[in-house]
This record gives sequence, C-alpha cells and structure tokens, in this order.
Amino acid sequence: MRTYLFVLLCLSNILSFSQNCHQTFSGKVINAEDSSILLEASVYIKEINKTVSTNPQGEFIFKNLCPGTYTVTVFHFECKPLTNEITINQQNIQKVFELEHSIEELEKVEITGNKRKAFQKKSALSTTVINQDVLQQHKETSLAKSLEHVAGVSTISIGSGQAKPTIRGFGFNRVVVVQNGIKHEAQQWGADHGLEIDQNAVEHIEVYKGPLSLLVGSDAIGGVINIKEVSIPKKNSFGGNVSLLGRTNNDLLGVSTFLNGRKENWFFKNTITASSYGDYKVPTDKILYNGYVFDLHNNQLRNTAGRVLNISGTIGYTKEDFLNRTIISNVNEENGFFANAHGLEIRVSQIDYDKSSRDIDLPKHKLNHFKITNETEIHKENFTLRINAGFQNNARQELSEPSEHGYMPKPTSSLEREFNKNTYSLNVFIDLYTKNKHTFKFGVKSEFQDNSIGGWGYIIPAYHRFSVGAFVYDKIEISPKLYLHTGLRYDYGTLKTEQYQDWFLSPVNENGIITEEYLIRATAKDFEFGDFSASFGGVYDLDTHMFKFNLGKSFRMPLANELTSDGVNYHMYRYELGNANLKAEESYQIDLEYSYFKPKFNVSVSPFVNYFPNYIYLNPTSDYYEALQIYKFQEAEVFRFGGEITSSFLLSEKLSLNLSGEYIYGRQLSGDKKGFTLPFSPPLSGTIGATYSLKNYKSFKNTKFELDWRFTNKQNEIVPPESPTDGYTVGNFTFSTSLFRNDKRFADLYFRVNNILDTKYFNHTSFYRIIEVPEPGRNFSLEIRIPF
Repeated sequence: MRTYLFVLLCLSNILSFSQNCHQTFSGKVINAEDSSILLEASVYIKEINKTVSTNPQGEFIFKNLCPGTYTVTVFHFECKPLTNEITINQQNIQKVFELEHSIEELEKVEITGNKRKAFQKKSALSTTVINQDVLQQHKETSLAKSLEHVAGVSTISIGSGQAKPTIRGFGFNRVVVVQNGIKHEAQQWGADHGLEIDQNAVEHIEVYKGPLSLLVGSDAIGGVINIKEVSIPKKNSFGGNVSLLGRTNNDLLGVSTFLNGRKENWFFKNTITASSYGDYKVPTDKILYNGYVFDLHNNQLRNTAGRVLNISGTIGYTKEDFLNRTIISNVNEENGFFANAHGLEIRVSQIDYDKSSRDIDLPKHKLNHFKITNETEIHKENFTLRINAGFQNNARQELSEPSEHGYMPKPTSSLEREFNKNTYSLNVFIDLYTKNKHTFKFGVKSEFQDNSIGGWGYIIPAYHRFSVGAFVYDKIEISPKLYLHTGLRYDYGTLKTEQYQDWFLSPVNENGIITEEYLIRATAKDFEFGDFSASFGGVYDLDTHMFKFNLGKSFRMPLANELTSDGVNYHMYRYELGNANLKAEESYQIDLEYSYFKPKFNVSVSPFVNYFPNYIYLNPTSDYYEALQIYKFQEAEVFRFGGEITSSFLLSEKLSLNLSGEYIYGRQLSGDKKGFTLPFSPPLSGTIGATYSLKNYKSFKNTKFELDWRFTNKQNEIVPPESPTDGYTVGNFTFSTSLFRNDKRFADLYFRVNNILDTKYFNHTSFYRIIEVPEPGRNFSLEIRIPF
C-alpha cells in the first residue's frame, strides 16, 4: 500500500508539473528611436535552446513554457543585441523589446555583413545586407551605381543616368534582380539597357554573391539582388520627407517626396521622384572613335541629357499573423545616347547638338516600366505561407534619325526599334518549422512573358516565353553553431519566336540569277528547356569565427537574342547573329567564406571556383555584313575563380578604416577564343576608406566624414577585339549630418564629391569604354532631406 501511494504521489506531481507547462511568453520588437516595427528580428531563449522570428507586426510568441527564470536575447542585424531575464509563474508574460541601432557597426560593418550572424546563417553564400540609411550614404546616379561600394559588385555604365549591375563579372541575365518577391523583367539582354528601379523607393537590399538558382530559378547563376519592402508604419501615424538633390557634373536638379501612414490595420506608402539633367562632362575635350576624332563642346558628352519621373505606392493590411500589401510603381525615363557613337550619323546630321546641354535629341530612348505586385504572408507557429503575384509592362522605344543602311531605304519615321514586354508572375512559398530542428522551404515559381516588337530596325523577333520551377530546401540545425543547407529544384521553360520579314527589298543571288526579295530574318520556332539545380552548404559559427561553404549546380535558359538575333546593334556598331542550336547554360560552383570578428576588428574572405561546360557569349568573327563586323553567339567551356576580401578596423571611438579587394580570373577552355578570358571581366581592384564621426554639437548630430579611394589595376586580360584598359585611382568624399531643433530632427544633409581629382580614367566594364569615352569628371552633389 505504501508503494502504491508513493507511485500515485509521483504521478500526481508529474501530471501537475506537466499541466503547468502551458504558459506563453509573447511580445514585440521595436526600434527604440521611433517605435517602428523591426522585421526579421530573432528572439532566443537559452534554457530551451529555441529561436523564433518576429512576424510582419514585429511580434513573437513562445508556447508551452514551464514556470521558471529564462534568459532571453533579441537580435536584429541593424541593432545591438539585447539580453533580459524573465520570470514565468502561473500566468502568461508579454514584453516589448526596444532595440537601439548599432551606429558604429551599422555604418562600417554592414557593407561586409560580417556581424549579422542571425541573417548570415540563413544562407551558405556570401551575403551583403544594405539598409536605407547606408544606401542613402552611398547614393549615386542610379541604384546599380550605388551598389558599387559592395566588394564584388560593379556596373556596366550607360551614360550618367543608367547602369546595370554585375556580380563577380556576371551581368545581363546571369544576375537576377528580385523586387518584393517578383523577378524584375525588362530588356536586360541589351548592353545599353539599364535597371528601371527608383532607388529613392528602396528600403532594404540583400546581395547574394554566387549561384542562387535553387531558390530563384533560371538566370541566377552569378548572383541575386533582392530588393524588399520591410517596414510597416506604426499605428496611428502619418509622416514622410522631402528630398532636394543637385549635381554639378550634369546640372541635375531633382526632388523626391515620401509619405506613409497607418490607422489600426491599414497602412500606405508613396514615393514620387522627378529629376532633369543635362549632358555630363568628362575630363577630356576629344573622343577617338572608329578612326574619327570628335571635339567635345565644354567637355560635355553631347546628347546624354535626360529626365526621370517615378511614382510608387503601397497599400497594405496587417493583423496578427497576416500581412497583405499591393505595391504599384511606374518608372518613366527619356535619355539621349551619345550622338557621336550611334552609327556615326552625326557626321551628316542637321541637329545642332551643342545648342543646349539639356536638349534630348536623336538618338534617344523612351522607357516606361509599370509594375504591380501583391504580397500575402500568413505566419503560424509551425509554418509561413507566402504568395507573390505580379504584372509588369516594359515599353521601350529607341529613336534615331532616319537614314539609309545597306539596302534599306530611308525610313519615314524616327522609331528605330520598339519593344513591348508583358510579364505575369505567380510564386508560392511555404516555410515549415519542425520540432526536430529542420526548416523546410517549398516553392513553385511561374512566369509568362509576351514580347512584341516594332520600328524599322530589327535585332530580335517577337516571342512568348513560359517558365515554371519547383524546389524543396532544408535548413538543418545540427547544433546552435552548425547549420546545413541543402535543396533540389527542377525548372522547365519554353520559348516561341515569331517570324519576321524585312519591310524592304534586298537582292538575292541564286545560281547567278539576282532577284529582289523581302528577306526573312527570323522564322517561327519552338524551343524547350529543362534542367535540375542543386545546392549543398553549411554555416559553422564559433563566436569570433564563421565558416561558410556551398556547392551548387545551376542553369540558365538561353535568351531570345542569343538564339535568334539577326540585325545591326548601332549602339555597338556591329551586326549580331543568334545561334538556334544553343543548349541551356550550366554552371558548377564552389563558394567559401571565412569571417573573423571582434568588437574593433573584422575580416572576411570569400573565394569561389566556377566551371561552365557551355558558357554562352557573343564572339566577334572575321566576317562582315554591309561593312559591319559580325558577332555570333556561341558556347565555350569556361573556368573561373576569384573572390573578395573585406575588413574593418575601429581605430578609435571616432575613426574607423575599411579595406576591400576583389579579383576574378577566367579562361575559355574551348572555342574560337580558347585561352582568352571573358568579355567585360573586371580587373583586380581594391578600396581604402575611412570614416570620422564627430560628437553631437548643438544642432548637429550624427555628423560624419567619409573618404574612400579606389585602386584599379590595368586590365590586360581581354577578348579581342577588346582593348586593354589602363589602371587608375579615383577618390570620393562624403559629408553627412542631421540638424535638430528642440531635440527634433528637421533636416538631413548629404554632400558628396565624386572623382575628387577630376581623373581621366576608363572603367573596363563600362558600355562607353568600348568607344574610348572616359568616366565622368569631378562631380559635387548635395541632397537635403526634410522629414515631417
């Protein structure tokens, strides 16, 4: 009987204890400065070794906790970690955590991303995170140019208003830009086509260096630039800011306004940006192109003026574990092309290009990119569901002076080429959190493109493209210090091109008999592609050391221009021919990263090795068509390796030093250019930067001086007919401060000097470098941002 009573008492205690383990600990993570919500924060409880992330409202919850004392640490990649102890008795606990921004860490280390452990563990690739403040500090003439301060990122510059990003020498359709969950689709195959995104409306950017085809799909061989809208206004708020911008090099004047607000659950945002600029100046008075010497009036690159009008808006609803927002944007641009480089028509042109530096004369382009996306997120304890749907219309017109070319008579209009591309996207993702330390991600991405053409010039046919891909991905927590990442994906795609026939007659010689015919430049063809992508990697965190590795296989569907182009590219003064026999491009890559960080010092080394069995590129030939050299798309076996190194030193409370370097080596192992590298390969380069922060003085707070100097080696690794590019050093200076009145911020000032010494230099990855046009000369810019 005593034994029975003892067992009964034990069982009663156990049952009582288990019944008490049903308390919850919940709360919210906010910004201590303005009480705004902090998304993607992580809350960790040491005693149960469990981490949860905040939902779209910045909220978190732990369930089934037993009474006791727990050590809670809250992390956010922009803030200082916060550790508190909480005591749970017989009731549920709620707590609000206010995190302070880590200014020293944010400004000097954010570029390398070394101290964002919570974020870095999400990917086995080298990753850089840039928030709105850092982007504002490094703002250049375009979003792509503003990202050049990230090691491994460069641009193909197209005048003063446009540029396309490259990662580790990859650009065009080997780098994917994702905005709010939807792949940005334009005419990115063209070397003279920029990135149609308003950087004033960008809040958060993640740069992934390396293949991310597993999660993103075809084209993500070189990397991904992920642009996200992350903030949600706090309840019952209304505010915004107005920014005024001026630049001296191209006499730019611009204004950008931002508004946001929220009642209880509904919120909105709106950004409007308008600017106008003239011809930009280069540190030379002569341009040598194709054997001709052109004098430049007042050192201005004639006909590079432009205007921009961008509008974007968000309306959303958020409640508990639910978020839905619709984002609409419209980017409208009109830009001139450097007149001396467009088929040399300026020799006989009647246009007075030097009459005004603000005229947008022929040749030029008109561009309108409309985008609407809808994001739905449902967050539960064990899973997250995300649905992204989008529509984009990219309407591009290229206008030139009508002139005869070969057998083509003089056209009756100036509309040389017109592209109208509609893209429909639908993506579904599910994150599943299990109790055995697995985080599964399942996804299906689909996209349909319809691209029509017009104008009297021809280079690619109209086409329809469909692609769909499905993947499964698993992040495994082996221990709190070791995470493994693995996944598999399959993509399927089709491309249907339409027939195109010349609108003019050309002579055809058949068996000695010459007839005139309307030549068929493209036939109706159906292409079909499908392939697997796979990835296996890991992250090992040892407090002051972090190791990453990733083995990846990715692929890319050939583009319409690579398969079917057949026409003159006047911007490049060449004839381009596609190759209908191209296969889907494959890539195998190993990425490594080692990071070491201390409070006053950090360093990161990110090497990679890359192999292509069939890299697709445009190869110059010895053949000519109507006095123009013919370039043909072809495949080659390619081997590449390289990497980046970044470091940051906190020399004193006020002074920090940043160093970075990047290098890429490439070789074609087969084909006509065997033994050569790849076109547009960036040379060895490095940057030294210093930041000096002043103490707050009266009305001036957050005052900083930044000086960075870029050293670029000579690029002798070229692909004929490329020519070597000399090395150079160029410096930039930035001063920023915030003005306060009665402890309330009323203005932010950003003053920047680019190319301090007005150095004449050539960027090897620049579009205009091919025609011997140097980079812009010295430029002073001033931006005043007034919050309200």
